[in-house]
Amino acid sequence: MLSGVKAGLVSADVLRREQQELRRHERNNKHLEEESRHSETVFRDKSGRKRDLAQERLEQRQKAEAKSERDEQYAKWGKGLAQGRQQQQNVEDAIKEMQKPLARYIDDQDLDRMLREQEREGDPMADFIKKRKAKENKEKKEKPRYNGPAPPLNRFNIWPGHRWDGVDRSNGFEQQRFARIANKKAVQELAYKWSVEDM
Repeated sequence: MLSGVKAGLVSADVLRREQQELRRHERNNKHLEEESRHSETVFRDKSGRKRDLAQERLEQRQKAEAKSERDEQYAKWGKGLAQGRQQQQNVEDAIKEMQKPLARYIDDQDLDRMLREQEREGDPMADFIKKRKAKENKEKKEKPRYNGPAPPLNRFNIWPGHRWDGVDRSNGFEQQRFARIANKKAVQELAYKWSVEDM
């Protein structure tokens, strides 16, 4: 039998001996039971070496932190600097607005400034203010632009500099390129018209 005792019809002596043998075997294995009760599980990898789970967890945590930092950095790089500043400004404005009381009174300076900056239809001073703002903007230094006869086209649509004298000193490549593009388009259009003329 599985328990180690004999099967079938057995005498009392044989049965007693088997039971004593089983008890002795249990007593011999008692200390192994006690040792294994308080022992920790040993984890091994495929090659049979012991694994240090605490060290592995620490490494995984460090990898996760590094990955989150890298993702955060990429998310930061994915946005432009101006958008980041604008978002920060929006947050600051929202915090500033949250700190104000809900009811606004006549002496609220922010409300007064906002209402003054609005342009209303039929305002007699609006024209004067627009002219003054346009004059202030004009006083700001702008880069001079070319203002002469229409320059020849180029493939990048770059406008010539303000000191250009209007003389085309190119080797004709741009004009040839535009002529080839126009010719190709005309041939394609003609081929299409020819292919559908008998429909």
